[in-house]
Amino acid sequence: MRILITGHKGMLGSELMQTLRREHDVTGVDLQQMDVTDLEWTRSTVQDARPKLIYHTASYNAVDEAETEKDLAFKVNTIGTRNIVLAARDAGANLVFFSTDYVFDGAKGAPYEEWDTPNPLGVYARSKAAAEWIVRTLLRRHYIVRISWLIGHNGPNFVETILKKAKSRQPLRVVNDQTGSPTFVTELIDQLQRLVPTRAFGTYHMSNNGMCTWYELAKAVLEESGLDVPVRPITTQQSRRAAPRPRYSYLRNAMLELTIGDRMLPWRKGLKRYLAKRK
Repeated sequence: MRILITGHKGMLGSELMQTLRREHDVTGVDLQQMDVTDLEWTRSTVQDARPKLIYHTASYNAVDEAETEKDLAFKVNTIGTRNIVLAARDAGANLVFFSTDYVFDGAKGAPYEEWDTPNPLGVYARSKAAAEWIVRTLLRRHYIVRISWLIGHNGPNFVETILKKAKSRQPLRVVNDQTGSPTFVTELIDQLQRLVPTRAFGTYHMSNNGMCTWYELAKAVLEESGLDVPVRPITTQQSRRAAPRPRYSYLRNAMLELTIGDRMLPWRKGLKRYLAKRK
């Protein structure tokens, strides 16, 4: 199959490239090859690539900076997605669009399912929720895949940050009042390869199973790595981050479970797999 991946140099896009090119004709584009905020450039690039499937991973992910760069966040995440959608429609291509657990406000206090109503809190979250609406409105053959706390081998992520800070042997301070689950890129790609060929289009949650806080995840990283470094729990308020974050954003993979079966590993097993591959 002929596949186009936007943002192919990013953490998710790069692993998608490495995996999919083994069996498919894959083209990757990043900002230098195509600016998604430019409609004509996007249309022309997609037309030349002639894909049957597009993985749209290009995104503005600076959650805190988005609070002061609102226009840029919406330009990339919302308008950029609209441009990809229009180009996909012109090319007759199916689309996989990646969204976020941050589209929810965290007030439910129970696992979020795909049919729960989004209520995004910050600028980044609102830009992704708006992009979801555009995908649903303008393109019938789509997958909207919501992920949370993404962790992959080809980019900065929470696990690498903890391991880097642990080298100093100084106590770590990690937020303990935000609950969710990591999504390990390797697990995510495994499930995408099962789901996409079914053409069972729609909205899906794909996070690793079982919930934790950032503090609990940090402790697990250190334990699995054999590092004896103290970790102190702090509150979201103490972390002094600019963007509001949902206190509870655990995603239940309900649509995945009901469609093809949920094979996402429990997050602790996913962490072990990540660390083993890292070594």
